[in-house]
Amino acid sequence: MKLDRKLKQVGVKVSQSLILAGAGVGQGFAQGLPTMDAPSQVGGGGLLATAQGYVYDGAILIGLVLCVVAFMVVASSSVASFKEARERETWGKFAVTAMVGVVLIVAVVWLATVAAPILSQ
Repeated sequence: MKLDRKLKQVGVKVSQSLILAGAGVGQGFAQGLPTMDAPSQVGGGGLLATAQGYVYDGAILIGLVLCVVAFMVVASSSVASFKEARERETWGKFAVTAMVGVVLIVAVVWLATVAAPILSQ
């Protein structure tokens, strides 16, 4: 029993020493890291304004990702419609798909452009 208790105490001491040594090494590595950029929309300063700036930047990024996804979906649909038009000689469906796709992309980009100033308020 005494031996188990002694081994447990030694194990705790070794664990604490390793944790402290690791914390010291972590501080050394952290000094070489670059600082984080400030958000693009910084209000009056403070934690809340900084958080709002990061949320704004995230929302703009999500909007851009949605624009890219819309473009990819339209492009994929247009390529599939073009392939079908070449096989079946139905160019009308391809033209409609392409025109609707262009209108969709313009609408998504326009909505993202309109949303940016609204989010900055």
